[in-house]
Amino acid sequence: MTEFAFVIVFNAALASALLVVPLARFLSFRFGITTVPGGRRQEPIAMPKLGGLAILVGFMAGLLIAQLLPIERGDAKEFLRLNGLILGGLVIWLLGVIDDLFDLNYMQIFLGQAAASAIAIAFQIFIEFFNNPFTGAQTDPWSPVVTVALTMFWLVLMMNTVNLLDGSDGLAAGVALIACAVLFLNSALRQSPPQTSVSLLPLSLMGALLGFLVYNFYPARVYMGGSAWFLGYILGALSIIGGAKMATILLVMGLPLMDLGWQMVNRLRHGNNPFRGDRGHLHFRLLDSGMFSPRQIALAYYAVCAFFGFVTLVTTDRMFKFIAFAVMLTCISIGFAAVGRFSGLKED
Repeated sequence: MTEFAFVIVFNAALASALLVVPLARFLSFRFGITTVPGGRRQEPIAMPKLGGLAILVGFMAGLLIAQLLPIERGDAKEFLRLNGLILGGLVIWLLGVIDDLFDLNYMQIFLGQAAASAIAIAFQIFIEFFNNPFTGAQTDPWSPVVTVALTMFWLVLMMNTVNLLDGSDGLAAGVALIACAVLFLNSALRQSPPQTSVSLLPLSLMGALLGFLVYNFYPARVYMGGSAWFLGYILGALSIIGGAKMATILLVMGLPLMDLGWQMVNRLRHGNNPFRGDRGHLHFRLLDSGMFSPRQIALAYYAVCAFFGFVTLVTTDRMFKFIAFAVMLTCISIGFAAVGRFSGLKED
């Protein structure tokens, strides 16, 4: 029954996303929800931005099928958390559509993201403790104030990381798909006993993302637009549901997370608004160098994220993961410095 559940949930999400993308393209052009030619992504033509509708519908279809299957639920609060995941996801998805239509300012965006995060917390999706990488022991539960602040920070961080990663064809969706695959394999295969019902959540998102990627990989025919926040929210929440797999996501998403931090510091250093988008992110710099195509950049990101995701799956040694994370940060920092120096020399 377990294998059947995996197949039917994944394919339901995949098929739903594939069917909805053409509708999303039609609605984008019908209501003018498109990019401006040129713009930050420098497209030669206007591109539809409602592709995230396919991710939403595909994910929800997979979740619906999963709830109808006779799968054992190991957590009494699982259904409550699922409702919070869906409700908060719908709120942040609507915020993304509104932003696509009216171009919200960063304060309005932050308040919307905080509201979605508050919904997750209200439905018992929150970070209660960490596992000490040196001893393996769990920290004592934190006070409600710390728990709320940390959970909100994590969810907002993931929303903005995925959003800023969505600057090149297939990049954000592909990296998110890899993160979901790692979360699925971890819950379905590595946990003892397996968390089958929980594993169906990232599996559903995997199917939806794959269906979207058929149209979003280079050359893209549709963008996810503001739905990148929805994707980041779901990823952040899924890393909490089923055992706080935040360390797993930190390794898989290490490159885009470092890119976000690096660019925020870089903007502040030059006296710019850290929340105002530009072409300073790594994928934009690589594109602007003229040495790499969008396809090559996406595949390189996939390789890096998949490698560190593989590391989290093949070892249970927390110290090894901690060392791997430190090595990753060092290598990425060196890479950023080299790209920054090259870009500076080119501008000179």
